[in-house]
Amino acid sequence: MKWMLCLLLVAGTAWGGAAAPASAPVGSAPDGPAVAETAPAAPAVGGAKRRVVVIPVREQVDSPLLFIIRRGLKEAIETKADAVVLDMKTPGGALDVTFEIMEALGKFPGETITFVDDQAISAGAFISATTKEIWFSPRGKIGAAAPVAATGQEIDKSMRQKLVSYLRAEVRSISEGKGFRGQVISAMIDEDFELKIGDTVLKPKGELLTLTASEAMKAYGEPPQPLLGAGIAASVDELLAKKYGAGNFAVTRLEITWSEHVAVFLRGLAPILLGLGLLAIYIEFKTPGFGVFGITGIVCLAVVFLSNYVAGLSGHEPMLVFGLGLLLVLVELFFFPGVVVAALGGLALMFVSLIWSMADIWPNEPLRLDGDLLLKPLSDLGLGMLIAVALALALAKFIPKGWFFNRLAVAQAIAGSAQVAGGAPEQAAAIDDLIGRSGVAVTGLFPSGQIEIAGRRFEARVDVGSVPPGTRVTVRQRTSFGLLVEKESA
Repeated sequence: MKWMLCLLLVAGTAWGGAAAPASAPVGSAPDGPAVAETAPAAPAVGGAKRRVVVIPVREQVDSPLLFIIRRGLKEAIETKADAVVLDMKTPGGALDVTFEIMEALGKFPGETITFVDDQAISAGAFISATTKEIWFSPRGKIGAAAPVAATGQEIDKSMRQKLVSYLRAEVRSISEGKGFRGQVISAMIDEDFELKIGDTVLKPKGELLTLTASEAMKAYGEPPQPLLGAGIAASVDELLAKKYGAGNFAVTRLEITWSEHVAVFLRGLAPILLGLGLLAIYIEFKTPGFGVFGITGIVCLAVVFLSNYVAGLSGHEPMLVFGLGLLLVLVELFFFPGVVVAALGGLALMFVSLIWSMADIWPNEPLRLDGDLLLKPLSDLGLGMLIAVALALALAKFIPKGWFFNRLAVAQAIAGSAQVAGGAPEQAAAIDDLIGRSGVAVTGLFPSGQIEIAGRRFEARVDVGSVPPGTRVTVRQRTSFGLLVEKESA
C-alpha cells in the first residue's frame, strides 16, 4: 500500500471555506456520562526528576516536522529521557510523513504523550493515536481524519475505500490495549463507521467524528474509562505537574526554526553538493597550495553533513570521522607522498563518514547493514560521484581550450612573472624546453610549490618527499598541472 503515501491528510475543517465535518453528539446530551478524573501524580522514582523532552508539532505535518521529531527522539534516547511530549497544534498534513513520524515514535523506549493544545486534526489524530497518552487543553479538539487527495479534493470511491481500510487496520495495530482508542480513531477516519459503546451511539453513520477535550474525557463502559483522553491541563507544565508531581520533572524543549526548512531543500540537493564537493577537493589536491577549490569543497561537504544533522539522520560524529580522513590524506600529500597507506585509509574514512551521515541510525537499536538502511545513502553518494566524474571529464575536455583555464591555472601572475606548465597548445613547445633545466625552489615543495628558472616562476611538484625553499632542482617532465622536478644531488 506504499502507493498511498502520495496522498495528503488534511483537516476536514479545511481552512478557508471547506465544509466542517460533523462532530460526534457526545456532548449534546446534558445527562451524558461524567467526565473522567485524571490519575493522581506519580512520584519521581528514587527522588530523581523525570527527564522530559517537549517537541512542538505546529502547522502542517511535513518534512521539517519529521526532521525535528526524529532528531528530538534520538536526543531523548541518547540522554535517557523518561518521556517525550508532543505539543500539538496542527490541521493535518502529508500522509507519508505521518507514517514516518509514527514509525519514529515507536522507536522511543520511554513514555510518549500528546498534548492537544487547540487541535490535532487529520494527520495530527493519527500521530496522537501512536502515543501512550493523549492529554488536552481545555479548548483542545481532535478528529476529522478522512483521507483526501493532495489537492484537498475528494478521491474516487474505490480508492477511498482501500485507503480507509488500510488506515483503520493501521490504527487497530497501534491501539491494542488502549481502551476505546481504535474505535474512536476509526470513527474519525470512516464516515460509514458507527461508533457505539453499549447501547449508546456516539457517532452514527454518515459523518466524521471530532471530539472536544470534555467529550474525549467522558467515561463509558464497565468499568468506566475515558473515551480517549488521559487528562485536561492548561499547559504542558501543568500536564507534567499532574502526572509526575510539581518539581519532579526537568524539561528540554525543541523548537522548529528556519534551519529545518532549509534542510529540506538541501537534502534534496545532497547528490549535487556531494559531487561538487568531491570534485573541488580533487582539484585542490592536484594544484599547489590551498585556495578556492579547497574552501569550496569543504563548504559543500559541510553543508551536506549539517543538513543531515538537522534532518535527524546523524550527530556530529560522522563529521569528525570525515575530518580525520581528510587529515590522513593531507598528511600523505604534504609529508609522506608515495606512502599510499595513509591516503587510502583517509579516503576510506571519508566515504564511510558520508554514508554514515546519511543513514537513519537509531541509538537504541543494533546496527544492521541492510538494504533499507544503506540504499538511500549509497544512491546519493553514487550519484554524487558520477556528477564529480562527469564534471571532471568536462573540465579536462573543454576548459583547457578556454579563457577560464588560462586565467586560473596557466597564466596567473605571481610577482608579475608567473607561468604554469600545462598551458595552451601554442605554449607547449616553450614549456617542453624546460625539461632537463635547473632551477631553484622559491617556496617549499610539500610536494607542490613554485620554482624559478631564468627569472620566471613555475608551478612544480616532487614525486617523493619534499624540498625546502632555496634548494636546487631539475625539471624531469611536464604534467597537466605543472612541472615535475627532483632535488639535485649535492
